[in-house]
Amino acid sequence: MAEKSDSRTQKILADLDKLAQKLQSDIATIKTEAEQEKLRILYTGRKSKLTEILRGIKSLNDEGKKQVGSKANVLAQQMETQLDDALTKLVNQKLGNIAQTERIDITLPGKKTELGHLHPVTSMLQFAEDIFMKMGFEVVYPYEIDNDYNNFQAVNIPENHPARDAWDTFWLEDGGIAITHTSSMQNRVLLSHKPPIRVIVPGRCFRNEATDARHEHTFFQIEGIYVDKGVTMGDMLGTLGTFFSEFFGKKVDVKFTPDFFPFVEPGGMISLTCFICDGKGCKVCKHTGWLEILGCGMIHPNVLKMGGIDPETYSGFAWGFGLERLIMLKYGIEDIRNFYSGNLKFIRQF
Repeated sequence: MAEKSDSRTQKILADLDKLAQKLQSDIATIKTEAEQEKLRILYTGRKSKLTEILRGIKSLNDEGKKQVGSKANVLAQQMETQLDDALTKLVNQKLGNIAQTERIDITLPGKKTELGHLHPVTSMLQFAEDIFMKMGFEVVYPYEIDNDYNNFQAVNIPENHPARDAWDTFWLEDGGIAITHTSSMQNRVLLSHKPPIRVIVPGRCFRNEATDARHEHTFFQIEGIYVDKGVTMGDMLGTLGTFFSEFFGKKVDVKFTPDFFPFVEPGGMISLTCFICDGKGCKVCKHTGWLEILGCGMIHPNVLKMGGIDPETYSGFAWGFGLERLIMLKYGIEDIRNFYSGNLKFIRQF
């Protein structure tokens, strides 16, 4: 029995030597990573040739098991190393071929990478916010979808009021409104702040109207609210005049002309000196020397009351202007639709 066990041991050891030689022969023939992977599975996988040979180890005596086990462990490590080396060689050859075919000429001039920048509306919105914050105003952003109460009723435009016709409204199926003006936040601001109140509300507004060179269905508006004791029209004109002079980078005269808005009393329009003719009169300003920019006025007592503020003690003013129109004046842009046209030639000017 000992002789049979010893002969079986010698046979298995010989099979292991043959397996090692066969692997070296097979490795010498591989040309691709896929072929290397195939060999790895064949020689070291769960159902490998090595595993098949070692199935006979259980019939050996203790000394035979020790000899075969020791040699099998060494062989397994050698095969793993040889297969890894073969893969490394293939990868290096591949990289070498790429280096030859896609070699970089470091003497060639580099390609300039173009960087993006802020949209002009975003940039000017931040600029306008900075000016007002330096004047002591807080910035509050509106809800783009709001309800009838905040968009109309809380600013003194009750249901069925004819003034609603001036705001071409997008109504949602659930009764919500794509806000027609950032005045939709005025009631919330009055209820959540105690006088003195200095707040601007910049945000997108939506009007269901035809578009042309001066009108867009989607635009940015900046609403302003100032409430305190003893606030007058003079304070309003001084505040807006200071802002416009900062925004345009030069002294700008402002003029107030009466007009009607349900949420202010008295209300009116603010006009600026015409930038085209410098106040001398031209076609753009209809030869008046002035350009109408925004609606404004002293906040209506009803609006103050709905905001929880006593109109007998406090007074205030409010305004709202379209940001795109100011940018058009600042940069001499003739068509408001350019801002959202997707025309990169236009955007890259800023």
